[in-house]
Amino acid sequence: MSAKNNVDRILLTLTCILLAIGFFILVSASLGLFAAENINLISLLVRQLFLGIAGGVAVMFAVSRIPYTFWRSYALPVFIGSLILTMVTFIPGLSFSHGGATRWIDLGVITFQPVELLKIGFVIYAAGWCAYAGDKITDWRYSLLPFAIIVGLVSALLLAQPDTGSLLVIAVTAGAIFVAAGTRWLHICIAFGVSGAGLGFLAWTRPYLQERILTFLNPTANPFGSGYQVQQSLLAVGSGTSDSIFAVFAEEWGFIGAAVLLVLFTAFILRGYVIAADSPDTFSRLLVVGLISLIAVQAFVNIGGIIGLLPLSGLPLPFISHGGTALLATLTSVGIVLNVSRH
Repeated sequence: MSAKNNVDRILLTLTCILLAIGFFILVSASLGLFAAENINLISLLVRQLFLGIAGGVAVMFAVSRIPYTFWRSYALPVFIGSLILTMVTFIPGLSFSHGGATRWIDLGVITFQPVELLKIGFVIYAAGWCAYAGDKITDWRYSLLPFAIIVGLVSALLLAQPDTGSLLVIAVTAGAIFVAAGTRWLHICIAFGVSGAGLGFLAWTRPYLQERILTFLNPTANPFGSGYQVQQSLLAVGSGTSDSIFAVFAEEWGFIGAAVLLVLFTAFILRGYVIAADSPDTFSRLLVVGLISLIAVQAFVNIGGIIGLLPLSGLPLPFISHGGTALLATLTSVGIVLNVSRH
């Protein structure tokens, strides 16, 4: 195995374009908020540009220099560390709650969501496990059982916060990794069948999930309550207003602009899978599949919720949405993929 000097320039270019689009959408959306609510526009944009984008890009290039074999060697410690960090959200005095959810760690100067790091840690460990299992991955003891254990551990933490959207993303990404590893489709069907039954039980026992599903099925039933955001997002995609970032972009750039953004995301995802197909070994292939799928699922769930194809989840749109932790995690994932592309 040998490394070339340059990373994949196509993936890097697509990443930079998406980051630039995200920043200009934020500027446009912030101008409206500045006029309506008198927010500190300069402070917001400076934080996003220098702490978010510039800091994230610096991390991306730093991570792209770390050999991907490092992540295989430390897959279990990384995963356990991300689990422990997520548990910190339940410690009074260190956690920060908003909207009925406890998903943030408050360090005074900054707050961040450890679930974004948990997603990466999960992908690294799942890829490492499947690479270790090798041909035994067709045996349920090496596929269905570990799938249930690691997803179960993550589920216990995320449902307690609660963060059903992130759990959905992790479960689907795990399925993509195990399928790419050669797991029997029967095992995948069983896993998602049980997961679907569990999600149905949660929806039955948790009112906020019932409300989201009912709003998805009939967004006009409560247009000034639970259905308000969906209604306003759909209006923005046509000709109205909304604070949802994809809706804002569609409002200002129309169908062609929205289509171009979707094409860029599709090109990014396909290029990522091309890198996976050309990866030098099983671990690197599954690692790239997992990280790209992580970004792809989040983008699909976010945009699907905005245009009414899926229930709203609250998940950020990768590269585009405002927020430091999610952007940092996304660019860290890209950095790992770029390192694999060197080989």
